[in-house]
Amino acid sequence: MSAAQNADDFWLYDLLVETIVGDRTAVCRHVEGESFRVEGELLIFDQQQKVSMYALAAVLPLLPAKQRPTSEHDWMSTDAEIACPDPHCGGRFRVTRTGKRVFSNAQTTGLPDARDTPYWKDAE
Repeated sequence: MSAAQNADDFWLYDLLVETIVGDRTAVCRHVEGESFRVEGELLIFDQQQKVSMYALAAVLPLLPAKQRPTSEHDWMSTDAEIACPDPHCGGRFRVTRTGKRVFSNAQTTGLPDARDTPYWKDAE
């Protein structure tokens, strides 16, 4: 990937979050292969993909950290599976970095003195 263009640019990884089921039965609604994508701040669900809101609550806090560049030795770079919060459930989420995109601080900040056109309006 090339370097960011402007001084206020930063990179975020796009993510694919897939449901997987291990050797234990999934007691929550985990259907192997269902997935959603994360692009910037957006969660993108394709046709009729579903995720339990309780299971999603466990994975959501980790997604912003998974989006950011980290050392190849950091556990955030190497550990890809997140367990369902129900201790009796065998469902997990596999988080894979799929791409990288650049954002501008001026297009993503809420600070009035640093604000520019929001990135999502710039794409319209």
